[in-house]
Amino acid sequence: MLLLNKLKTLNSSPKYQHLLDRIEQYSLLIRLDKPIGIYLLLWPTLWALWIAAEGLPDLLVLFVFMSGVFLMRSAGCAINDFADRDIDPYVERTRDRPLAAGRVTAKETLVVFASLSITAFALVLLMNSLTIYMSFVGIILAASYPFAKRFHYMPQVHLGAAFGWAAPMAFTAQANEITAVTWLIFMATVLWATAYDTMYAMADRDDDLKIGVKSTAILFGEADKLIVGLLQALLIFDLILIGTSSNLGLYYYLGLSAATGLAIYQQYLIKDRDKQKCIQAFVNNNWFGFCVFMGLFVDYWVK
Repeated sequence: MLLLNKLKTLNSSPKYQHLLDRIEQYSLLIRLDKPIGIYLLLWPTLWALWIAAEGLPDLLVLFVFMSGVFLMRSAGCAINDFADRDIDPYVERTRDRPLAAGRVTAKETLVVFASLSITAFALVLLMNSLTIYMSFVGIILAASYPFAKRFHYMPQVHLGAAFGWAAPMAFTAQANEITAVTWLIFMATVLWATAYDTMYAMADRDDDLKIGVKSTAILFGEADKLIVGLLQALLIFDLILIGTSSNLGLYYYLGLSAATGLAIYQQYLIKDRDKQKCIQAFVNNNWFGFCVFMGLFVDYWVK
């Protein structure tokens, strides 16, 4: 009874309520309510790990990179909101984010970014030297991406490089070497991220034009759907090269066929440039990545 009363007192205390509020705002800051970014970063990381291991990777490596995906995507969300703190309040889709709405300060946002990045780097220290050296490039890409839209029209390619760098890092952590397949996986991720983030940017194009930030959707203009389709075609070709170079079999190509069907469906969704359907096409890429991974997983499982 005394313990129950103590818990009730604690629950009603201002300090406890403040703590709960900070946890809630920080979780919104790193988009825990919208995990699609985690999935889109996770799939190519798993592609790289499974190919490098030719099946199930080392469990420590798997744990480090699955944790790293969560930590670095979360850190990326925080630094993105810091970079866009003067822009987000004027964009309908982003004006209610914690920093834009004033529920989190810029200093808190930087602390969250630094804490997550340091934790991710601490995990990388458990890996081999080559992977540790490569991690410095990864943090530079992740930290610089949010500012890219102010300087050039291809921040989506920058995002692709930031997301894609997890793949060669994962490959080298497992195999302790860099091969031609390593770079094919990196290129596949760059192509994929450029395509799906252009879909996302198509939904934001009107707001981006008003506030003066740059994107591939603006750069491509009326050719946006065609160029996204070309990027998807190059992605499929790259994934075929990965399959032939890695001696993958029927199940991989069945997974890739399913992914190709999803790419065609995404083209259907963006055909009228409807904002909601462009976002739907972006989110659908989670299943594209899943299909490729399941093809890999089953192919190695039955060998």
